Amino acid sequence: MKEVLEIPVAEAGPLGIERRGIDYVPAGERWARPVNLFWMWAGAIFNVEYLVYGAVLMSFGLSFAQAVFIILVGNLSWVLLGLTSLQGPLAGTTTFTINRASYGPKGSKLLAVFNWLTQVGFETEGIALIVLAGLALASNSGVHAGVALKIALIVGASIVQLILPLFGHEVILKTLRVLLVPFVVLFVIFAALSLSKVNVHSVHHGANWQTMLEALAFIITTSGLGWTENGNDYSRYLPKASSAKAIVGWVFLGTFIPSVLLMGLGAAVATFLGSNSGSITGMAGAFSAWFLWPYLIVAIVQLFAINSLDLYSSGVTLQALGLKLTRLQAVFLDTVICGLLTSYAIFSNSFNSLLNEFVLFIVVWVAPWTAIYLVDWVLRKKKYVEEDLQKTKGGVYYRNNGVHWQAIIAQVLGMAASLLALDAYPHYVSPISNITNGADFSVFTGIIVAGVAYYLLAKKGVESEASTH
Repeated sequence: MKEVLEIPVAEAGPLGIERRGIDYVPAGERWARPVNLFWMWAGAIFNVEYLVYGAVLMSFGLSFAQAVFIILVGNLSWVLLGLTSLQGPLAGTTTFTINRASYGPKGSKLLAVFNWLTQVGFETEGIALIVLAGLALASNSGVHAGVALKIALIVGASIVQLILPLFGHEVILKTLRVLLVPFVVLFVIFAALSLSKVNVHSVHHGANWQTMLEALAFIITTSGLGWTENGNDYSRYLPKASSAKAIVGWVFLGTFIPSVLLMGLGAAVATFLGSNSGSITGMAGAFSAWFLWPYLIVAIVQLFAINSLDLYSSGVTLQALGLKLTRLQAVFLDTVICGLLTSYAIFSNSFNSLLNEFVLFIVVWVAPWTAIYLVDWVLRKKKYVEEDLQKTKGGVYYRNNGVHWQAIIAQVLGMAASLLALDAYPHYVSPISNITNGADFSVFTGIIVAGVAYYLLAKKGVESEASTH
């Protein structure tokens, strides 16, 4: 059978723009260290989105003490991001190229489509929030937010958003490290201006266990679990011999600490702002009017930075799908699509409802996928045949005409288990959620069912495959 191998390209082109796509990163170009992942993720997570997530958490009807407990427990899921950053140094390529090992080159395309849709959704969220922040600044200056201004902001935001993903991996990491300091300063000032107003007893009785479980699912999905599909896109530039403990440790510290601090602050602000705090501009009620401009400007810069991670990952995911695009072409295509989706969200005035529906259903595919991805890695004794991951035909991972049916079956079972336990009221209430008066077990059922199913179905074959290659 004819074998098709991805064609390597030079890492950098003119002006230092990265041209590498999903091709293997040679040992001589593995410039990064585990601590670089700390700075990158910390720079990304110190973001206004996580303030808003903390405020939204209070809308579940939790007491402040319950919210703090959920934030601490839910953000432990960042360990999953650390674990799904360990395969990149071993395989020297991106997440959904490595995913060919567990699903097969053709079977992996289905999951790559899910991931691309997820990344594009988060990119659209980021650009829409940037536009909303720009409109707020215009309104504060007495400028009418008409159609022309909205179009100009959407186009302008989309063009600016291109810059970091075009320059690529190394520039993104260095930029996020530089931006971390002003982000931290901003939130220290924000905390100083708002914490004196906090009313930790604003909700006396709190929520029942079913609501707490639903809130936990929300935090897990918006924190560690929601980023697992991005991890190896950034760890692949680490040497193969990099310490697994160092990678997991630095990733966890760079995400858990800022996420807990920001969500905690967002929940605290919500105790005196109420429902008004659950938006990028609603937080402004916590401080004096003079702080609105620096707050929104830094928030916009933050959103551009974190969006770069999604846009970079969605570009290489398109390549993993087999589309004959360079990484630069993929970035341009994604930007155009996100601009169009942002236009729909802004002009239809349905951004909040679209975002809620999008976030609620991410868990249905990503929880089972995370379990299968990690179980496969363990079964094959943490080893990959790098050259075969790059092949779209032939090689050890091609199996049954390019599909590893054991993984597909486990994915379907995991997604079904997640749907059977999901509470997305009023959009969808699962049978299990209905029986348990609103409890949401979807994260746990998806992970457990998919992981156990894949282990039982694939153990013998994957272990045999690993022992002979």
